[in-house]
Amino acid sequence: MTIAVFPGQIRPLVEGRLPDWLDARFFNTGDELVALAADAEIGWFDYFNEGIGPMLEAFQRAEKLRWLITMSAGLDYMPLDMLTGRGVMITKGSGLTSAPIAEYTVMGMLALAKGFRQVLHAQDRREWLQDSPGKRQLAGSRALIVGFGAIGRELARRLTAFDVEVVGVTRSGGDGLLGLDDWRPRLGEFDWVILAAPATADTRHMIGAEELAAMKSDAILVNIARGTLVDQQALTEALADMRIGGAMLDVTEPEPLPADDPLWSFDNVHITMHLTGRSQTSAFADTTERLLANLDIYRSGQPPRPLFDPALGY
Repeated sequence: MTIAVFPGQIRPLVEGRLPDWLDARFFNTGDELVALAADAEIGWFDYFNEGIGPMLEAFQRAEKLRWLITMSAGLDYMPLDMLTGRGVMITKGSGLTSAPIAEYTVMGMLALAKGFRQVLHAQDRREWLQDSPGKRQLAGSRALIVGFGAIGRELARRLTAFDVEVVGVTRSGGDGLLGLDDWRPRLGEFDWVILAAPATADTRHMIGAEELAAMKSDAILVNIARGTLVDQQALTEALADMRIGGAMLDVTEPEPLPADDPLWSFDNVHITMHLTGRSQTSAFADTTERLLANLDIYRSGQPPRPLFDPALGY
């Protein structure tokens, strides 16, 4: 029998649907995850209720692990060198959170454009505003999406419906997209600069002082990827000097953002606490369906999909 360790949330979703060659064991607490991990050949260790500590300990103990499943598209919190060094295949959550992240991002962009934070504060004060505090329109604006994978494409579809002109950036470019060497000289053309690229050594601080200086003075930086993509000190200085129009940051470096960080104090910065991908109810169900489809593939000796590529870092 092949031992698999799964989150307890999926137990009702897989009852009667698992193959008879699989011995499925379920955890509901971090301690249970750590206790079960050592025997797992197949593991789905996602457990964020107590931070990532129990998962990290489970990774250390899981020396028999051959296939790791995760809902996350970004795997930078994992000990990837250790896991891939043991020959563990990792199927990531690419595409599973694209729709909620895209929805949340459009909401944040609209909130910044219309000054919606000020509207809510006025409601708290029971004050009837005589004019809109924000007058920007998405219609007619231009957005650069750096990282045009599943999330970037979902976001582009929604922004296009708002009459936003979207230009995407991929590693290779082509077919109307910009390549890695093409987007920086064109930063000054865009009203929105949106980061949706994976966190790798190559993308660390891809937005720094030079890139911020190249942006339009009223442009908004949107980071829905990872905090490491932005030089946060350079961003803070650019905002303090009013060299860009503002920022929407779903991710920061570090997380949680310390309470005394100056980014909290800017009225034109919306910090959404790494919530974009969690604004949904279907993550476990969608990952479960992908898991069930992959079980027969794994049993046949073929690699399950979509696989993390250590060479690319995502």
